[in-house]
Amino acid sequence: MIGCTKLLCGTATVSDIIQHSGQQDIPPELLQFSDLNRPLVVWNMTNRCNLRCKHCYIEAEDHRYENELSTEEAKIFIADLAEMKVPVLLFSGGEPLLRKDIFELGALAAQKGLRPVISSNGTLIDDEMAKKIKAAGFQYVGISVDGAPETHDEFRNKKGAFEMALKGIRACMANGVKTGMRFTVNSYNQQDLPRIFEIIEEEKIPRFCMYHLVYAGRGQEMIKMDTSLEEKRSILDYVSRKTVELFNSGVETEILTTDNHADGIYLYNRIQEQDPAHADEVVHLLQMHGGCSAGTKFANVDSRGNVHPCQFWQDYTVGNVREKPFSQIWTSDDELMVKLRKKEQYVTGKCGECGYKSLCAGCRIRARAVHNDIWAEDPACYLSVEETRKKA
Repeated sequence: MIGCTKLLCGTATVSDIIQHSGQQDIPPELLQFSDLNRPLVVWNMTNRCNLRCKHCYIEAEDHRYENELSTEEAKIFIADLAEMKVPVLLFSGGEPLLRKDIFELGALAAQKGLRPVISSNGTLIDDEMAKKIKAAGFQYVGISVDGAPETHDEFRNKKGAFEMALKGIRACMANGVKTGMRFTVNSYNQQDLPRIFEIIEEEKIPRFCMYHLVYAGRGQEMIKMDTSLEEKRSILDYVSRKTVELFNSGVETEILTTDNHADGIYLYNRIQEQDPAHADEVVHLLQMHGGCSAGTKFANVDSRGNVHPCQFWQDYTVGNVREKPFSQIWTSDDELMVKLRKKEQYVTGKCGECGYKSLCAGCRIRARAVHNDIWAEDPACYLSVEETRKKA
């Protein structure tokens, strides 16, 4: 996750991070730079979803799925995460609000000292639901929006889905639940970015995260729908410009991108040219972040309890929380996990030759989808050879 506001506008400093180094109660906005070896855990608590989105990485549908973790099994899982002191437990899906025990489990996570958050499509959130989210102790709700109304409804395969998602955002904010908008950019919705930023400003949405497309689940069918390398540069230029404009105009919105860590290198090169005095601070922040966090600062547990390096890696299982606690699975000597934690030693091609590979290392899922090799170069890296040469 690349904090555009933090890097471009100086809203986070190395001294801020050092002040909280090794602490358990790191402010949420600084977690991306944390040196803790305990991961943020995304739990797909159900595969069931009331929508059928074109880019869904688990191909969720609206029917009951068998063998998902029971409430009691989930409580044991959550207790283990609390004992391990993981920084965040993200309740995801499918659509997590379809699970009737979500508020009971969210409250348990909060009581045990975890930071429970929700990833939702927003369509089920009204004022009453937002009040329940708040009462359970959830600290954040991320709601996915895929473009202007017509584009969003097309991606979500449901007419009116955009308006329902926006109502969900408004309901959360009205009830004091910190809320953010999530947007997965691709060739069919990139033209909607200006409208998205208008909505962010109009609605005073405090957080916006732009996701790059990862070729997994139904998303794998969308490889040809990804933006071109030149378009990626233009998109990041636009996002960067809007980040600075919003900050300078006093709009309190944090802008981030995720799933393409080349963004961090691109911003660093830009800052080095335009504000060289700030460049050292930026590169130190990127070093603390450490690039792709799959298998390191990030973990995924699916609805049946299988543990994966990240949510896009559903076909590789490290273990199952029904058989062994997550804390033991995560610290095992699984071969892939060991390599992911030293990924800069194994990446090849353009990634292997990059002077900033320890700050990025590309996306291994995209590499496998295109090159059939998890250690190959990330096909979505848009940096030139010159931009990947480490500066003196």
